[in-house]
Amino acid sequence: MSETWVEVEGRTLKLTNLEKVLYPATGTTKGEVLDYYARVAPVLLPHLAGRPVTRVRWPHGVNAMSFFEKNAPAGTPSWVRTAEVPTTGSRGPSRHGDTLEFPIVEDLATLMWMVNLAALELHVHQWTVDDSGEPRGADRLVVDLDPGEGAGLQACCEVALLVRDSLADHGLDATPVTSGSKGLHLYAELSSYLPSEETSEVARLVAEELQAAHPRRVTASMTKARRRGKVFLDWSQNAGSKTTVSPYSLRGTDRPQVATPITWAEVEAGAEDPLGLDQFTPAQVLERVDEYGDLFL
Repeated sequence: MSETWVEVEGRTLKLTNLEKVLYPATGTTKGEVLDYYARVAPVLLPHLAGRPVTRVRWPHGVNAMSFFEKNAPAGTPSWVRTAEVPTTGSRGPSRHGDTLEFPIVEDLATLMWMVNLAALELHVHQWTVDDSGEPRGADRLVVDLDPGEGAGLQACCEVALLVRDSLADHGLDATPVTSGSKGLHLYAELSSYLPSEETSEVARLVAEELQAAHPRRVTASMTKARRRGKVFLDWSQNAGSKTTVSPYSLRGTDRPQVATPITWAEVEAGAEDPLGLDQFTPAQVLERVDEYGDLFL
């Protein structure tokens, strides 16, 4: 096993197997994945700050088995910040039952340590923890637009415009992000911390209202058989137990793709033209950050 020792913000890290190919379709190596995360860190880290991070790890590349990891693994460096969070249910963190010890990723050294473990995808809750690790309410709402069989990104863009207007009717401004997989995520910042069940209810109402108004284009049903040719509005990711892939995270897709903040003009272009919008590669994302900064802000 090859290894390299590096200094990152005063921390000594052992990086291993940098030549290992994690995306066989493109030959993208672990070293290249680490390089992407290091370069995108200035805009990624604010989206992870204060949020317990669930990782999806592909130790042998995206063509092999993956697994979700919530707890900080054995061998976690002592300098990695962790938060002991109660197990969560649909209503959010509860002070009853077991706890999970999540890593909190707020600096480059922690990010590099985590990605070195082949954590390609970084998923976070819509709620945060405070400086002492105590869970707070949700500070944002998310709607996941997932195209069913026969639908695609263009259909997601068309429906995203409807979701944007519906959220505006509820006093919420939405920010679009490509999912890095097939669809889109729409985030809306909240003016105060709210219980997860309240944000879930708002997202559910929006999804069901649009399903009623546009039954041939939109579904709020979890049943996959009902999604064919439609866009599924997954409102359930606002539950306290659920997570959504972070903006600027890679995905474990065949080719490396990134969940990427975009503009509403880009969504409109995608709605008008099937070639008007696509998922973004790491190289494209870094170019966009250089040109625009963080479009999520």
